[in-house]
Amino acid sequence: MCCQEVRSEEVCAQMCSEMRSKVRSKMCPQVRAQELTGVSRNWRSPPAKGAAQVASLRLLGIYDGLARRGEHLLGQLLGGELPRQWRHYPEDDAIDQGSGFQWFYHSHSPEDRPGAAEHGHIHLFARRKLWSRRLRSAHEIEFASLADDPNRQVSTRHLITIGLDAKGIPISLFTVNSWVTGDLMLSASNTALLLEQMTLATGNEDVDAVIECVVRLFQNEIWDLLVRRDALLYEKQSPGLLRDESLEVLSELAINVDEKLACGGAWQQQDFPLS
Repeated sequence: MCCQEVRSEEVCAQMCSEMRSKVRSKMCPQVRAQELTGVSRNWRSPPAKGAAQVASLRLLGIYDGLARRGEHLLGQLLGGELPRQWRHYPEDDAIDQGSGFQWFYHSHSPEDRPGAAEHGHIHLFARRKLWSRRLRSAHEIEFASLADDPNRQVSTRHLITIGLDAKGIPISLFTVNSWVTGDLMLSASNTALLLEQMTLATGNEDVDAVIECVVRLFQNEIWDLLVRRDALLYEKQSPGLLRDESLEVLSELAINVDEKLACGGAWQQQDFPLS
């Protein structure tokens, strides 16, 4: 590695450290969920080597803006009201017609998920135009055999879920069974490939940006979750598996955004098998 590259990484790490300290000093402990200030919607992933560092700085800038304004990540989304359990926010989901991705936020009752530390979570989906041709591959046909009706017409495929704490900070990643979201899944490799190319412009700029940053920062962790999800499904393969309500969360992982930022979002590029 040349001296210029080393210097660039040192500067980026220093910027992350300084911004983390600044954000912590401004964050109010009573803030429940936070609303993001924007960075350019023209942002695109840089080469893999620097993608995580760019996402780190972007995420820090977002929460710095929130702290300065005393706003919540979900403030506009909730309309200043307390969230109603099970209700989708926004009501008809946040949809990026251009990129083909969509999401919604909701929360469960405490009785439904006892012991959970999350305030609620974001379900992320890909719309049909992103995956319809991928269904023709031999690998995807094999994965579809897990469903009783693999040809069932659905408009979305569930990708990943991001859990948020009461301050609006991502604290977990998990995958869920198909009955939870009412659609179907794609194999781990195709899911990961879609997430790798994901951009969001749903009109909810702040939340869109957090989702993008988390997916980039935790790309390896998400890949591991998807592999574990598929392994579990193949292990338990049986009629009605994707409709089995005793099987809800298929794989999950607690995450620490602050620790990830502390190391500058360091990661190793993951090569996903083509399907």
